[in-house]
Amino acid sequence: MEPINVFEYEALAQAKMDAAHWHYIQGGSDDEVTLRANRAAFERIRLRPRVLVDVSANALDMQTSVLGTLVGMPILIAPTGLHCLAHPDGECATAQAAGKAGTLMTASTVSTRTLEEIAQAASGPLWFQLYVYPSLLFAEKLVHRAEEAGYRAIVLTVDLPMLGNREKDRRNNVTIPPPPFREANFDDVEKVGQEWVSLTWKSLSWLRSITRLPILLKGILTAEDAQLAIEHGMDGIIVSNHGGRQLDTALASIEALPEIVEAVAGRCEVYFDGGIRRGTDILKALALGARAVLVGRPILWGLAVDGAEGAYHVLEMLRKELELAMALSGRPTLKSIDRTLVKI
Repeated sequence: MEPINVFEYEALAQAKMDAAHWHYIQGGSDDEVTLRANRAAFERIRLRPRVLVDVSANALDMQTSVLGTLVGMPILIAPTGLHCLAHPDGECATAQAAGKAGTLMTASTVSTRTLEEIAQAASGPLWFQLYVYPSLLFAEKLVHRAEEAGYRAIVLTVDLPMLGNREKDRRNNVTIPPPPFREANFDDVEKVGQEWVSLTWKSLSWLRSITRLPILLKGILTAEDAQLAIEHGMDGIIVSNHGGRQLDTALASIEALPEIVEAVAGRCEVYFDGGIRRGTDILKALALGARAVLVGRPILWGLAVDGAEGAYHVLEMLRKELELAMALSGRPTLKSIDRTLVKI
């Protein structure tokens, strides 16, 4: 039977995938407190629905724009690495799913298809997530390749100065990428002995100097850092704790969202990443000030089960759940969704 929610896709994906690869996708750091908190925090937030509002099909509207790019819904695909662990077509299939769903995909630096191959497969807009590794020079080449391939923004991940303590990967002796898979964007680079480039706020001037594309910072969890992002001219912030894979016991992303939205005060676009599994989760993030949400692991579950069609179906399920949640809350448009909808 066809899955009817993302949790059913999760179970089916686990049954199909290699156990070590599954734990790599699913795992968090240390005791996985933050990984679990990303879900538990959503469950503590309650909705305050309004009634006797016109929520007929003609009234419902979830189209929006992200950094000036029109998308059919406020649900984007988060950057996740190594999609070929889930399906042989990898990121190319994910890009096809995003285009079919009328939304945007963020391609990872550590993808298993080159950023050019992903762009060729895509029928919708793309952002490129950047890791500065193994050197500034190579990172600059990646940015220029992304520009030439038609990507519309650079998403700099800022919460990974070093890799978190991912004990499941250590227990399973997982290497990144595990054979026979490859980090396709690095095919012509010798990485042996190289380390992550240490980034600081001063590094943003370097990044701004090498690209005309909008820049978003992914991995912001505090008002203080949100303020610094504004001061350094960033175009967007993605509130994220890296799916609970970096600093354990850090804030759940949804817990961090309100203070960041308040600090930004409309001066740049704020996006949300972390723990989205239901349309009501999306509604809560929008009510707390996110312009759109990014979805990671569930896309990989759909990909593992049925390739591009599975990933598309996950997006479509979330879209329909959001549409229903908006209707039942008496909030037929994105503009009608505000902080009064939630009780924390």
